Parts: sequence; structure tokens; C-alpha cells
Amino acid sequence: MELRAQTTAQALGWELLARDGEARAGLLRTRRGVIETPVFMPVGTLGSVKGVRFEELEAADTDARIILGNTYHLWLRPGPETVRALGGLHRFIGWERALLTDSGGFQVFSLSDLRRVNEEGVEFRSHLDGRLCFLSPEVSMEVQAALGSDIVMAFDECPPGEAGREQARASMELTARWARRSRGRFDELQAAGADAGRAGENGLSGRQAIFGIVQGAAHLDLRRESLARTVEVGFDGYAIGGLSVGEEKAVMYAVVEEIAPPMPPDRPRYLMGVGTPEDLVECVARGVDMFDCVLPTRNGRNGQAFTSRGRLNIKNARWAADPRPLDEACACAVCRRHSRAYLRHLYMAGEMLGGVLLSHHNLASFLDTMRRVRQAIRSGEFTRFRREFLEGISSGVE
Repeated sequence: MELRAQTTAQALGWELLARDGEARAGLLRTRRGVIETPVFMPVGTLGSVKGVRFEELEAADTDARIILGNTYHLWLRPGPETVRALGGLHRFIGWERALLTDSGGFQVFSLSDLRRVNEEGVEFRSHLDGRLCFLSPEVSMEVQAALGSDIVMAFDECPPGEAGREQARASMELTARWARRSRGRFDELQAAGADAGRAGENGLSGRQAIFGIVQGAAHLDLRRESLARTVEVGFDGYAIGGLSVGEEKAVMYAVVEEIAPPMPPDRPRYLMGVGTPEDLVECVARGVDMFDCVLPTRNGRNGQAFTSRGRLNIKNARWAADPRPLDEACACAVCRRHSRAYLRHLYMAGEMLGGVLLSHHNLASFLDTMRRVRQAIRSGEFTRFRREFLEGISSGVE
């Protein structure tokens, strides 16, 4: 399919190509390239996707067009001043394709024993050296401008998945106020030329884009209110945050089903931090365009492979003499070359290559799943694809 660009003064463009129910296939135009959606974005927390070289992410069997960076971690080390001085995050890490940075809100949420939230922002102790730090909507925007990512996330407050109504409302309202502050400071920084990654391509403005985040825990009425207030501020795209943080799977699906379809139809929809291959397919069916998750590399480092027939634990003794690839339906570089027996040997011997190869396969598997999802939507076969994919996953590895 030819990837076409349109002339516009926007920072970001999204074009609908096909629909199948609520599932959408489209083109996301960023200043560093055009991305077919739905898309899975590998997570590069510290400026690297753990265990996978950028050359491999750009190879034909993966072909990742966009990855994530983590504002919280890069702010603490090496620091935004260092990254800016070295030309922004793209040049610093050697990645020329698109980058999205999170706001740091979720990482601060995860430091529940070390943080204190107030109207101005969050005070917390660094997990590196214990020093006192302060992160606010304004600071988050300033750090992300120094990083020069192509897509910036507004600073939000993420409540736990089981948050009661009172706690969830307070968090949602704080997120709404922080969204306005994020947008205001973001616009000031763009006008001042503070964006370290400015690049004019695809007929776009060349500035960073910014996404707003919908919160509200499991309370659907609060989620609807959060969406309305976030849209009122106005963003280049919209994200659903605060899921996959301990709630039941059915709760996550219910929130996505309620919130994704009424999001602005001409803007990309991003479900943050989700999830398994099943989650990706189920949430595409509910209207989501963009995903990220650490599972492919985290599970790979711990000896687990995602396959078309479910998860395979390479440490299992049954694979010790198995000559088959991890997934006989997979055409990634690892499955074309290596056996389960060899990969188990590497893992059991403590060879780092074992985790590297499993991580590569997992990322290739996730990215190939999204390729097949896009093709199924464009051909009007997504309902059948979804049924067969989920049946395959549940059938079990042989």
C-alpha cells in the first residue's frame, strides 16, 4: 500500500483508511515518518529497547516505525540538559524514526511509598540516589521539549485500578487541571523554539504533537467526564491511561469499549501500557489505534516467548531436544535460524543471547500481529481474524 501524505499545518495527522465495526485502519503522519495504524510501539525506557539493537528494530521482520522513551528515567539520568546538548533524544540514541515520550506520571505513581501529590505537582525521592525531586505539568513539558520527542504526553495523575469513587474523582479532576497546564506550557515552549527535535516533514508544521490522557479508574461516568474535559482543552491525540494497573481484565475492556468509540474520530486513540497479544486484538475491536507495553522484552528476558498458540516457557525441560522453532507460524529472524533446544540451552546456561533472541522474537511477533490486524481491517475480515487469532492463542503450545 502506498503511504501518502497531505499538506497541512498540523503537528500530526491521522487519516482513516478502513473500518470494520469499531476497528480502524489508518495512517498516522508524524514529522519523522508515516505510521500505519493500529500500531504497537516498543518501549525504550532508558533510550533503548532492552536487549534489541536499533538495526534489528528497523529490519524487515520487525520494522518498528515508532518507539517510546521515558520522561521520568531520562530526566533523572542522563538529564535533559545532556540530551539537549547532544541534539535531542533522536540524535543521542541514534534513532531516526518517530519517538513518543510518556509524561512521567505513571512512574511517579509507581513510587507510592516515596511520593507526595499536591495541586502543584508531585514531590518524590529519586529511586537512584534518594534525592528530593519535583515533577509538575510544566516540568514534564520542559523535559519533553528538551528530549525532542515527536509525540509528548500531558502530565497526569494515575490512580490505582481499584480506586474508590471519591479517590478516582479527585484524581480525574486533578488530571483535568494538569491537562490545561500541560497544554499551556507546551504551547509556550513550542512558540519559544524549545523543541530539541524539530523537523519539518510530511507537510506538517515540524513542531511536537501533544496527547491528552483520560483517567477515572473503573468508573465509567468519571471516564466520560474526563474525556469531555480533555477534548475541551484540545489535543493532537487522545490516550486512555490508568488501565492494566491491577484491575480485572473485564474492567479494562469495559472502560475501553465505553471510551474509545466516542473519542474524536479524526484523532489517533492510544491505550497506554497494554498489553498481551489478546489485549491488542480485543482493544483494536473496541476502537484503539496505538499501544505500548514492556511485555515482549520483559518476558523475553525471563524466558517466555509469545507464539500464535500461546506462551512458551523456554526453561521447560520438554524443549531440551526440540528441533522446532519457537513458533512454526513465525517468519522472524530467530524462528528462521534457531531451535527451541538451542534457545533453552542459552537460557539455562545464563547466556545473555538467550534473552536477546527471545526479546527479538516477541517484538517481531507483536509487530506482525498488528500487521495482520491492519490487513484484516482493510480487507473487511477483522471479525474472522479476531476469532481465529484468539482460538489459536488459547489452543496451547505443543
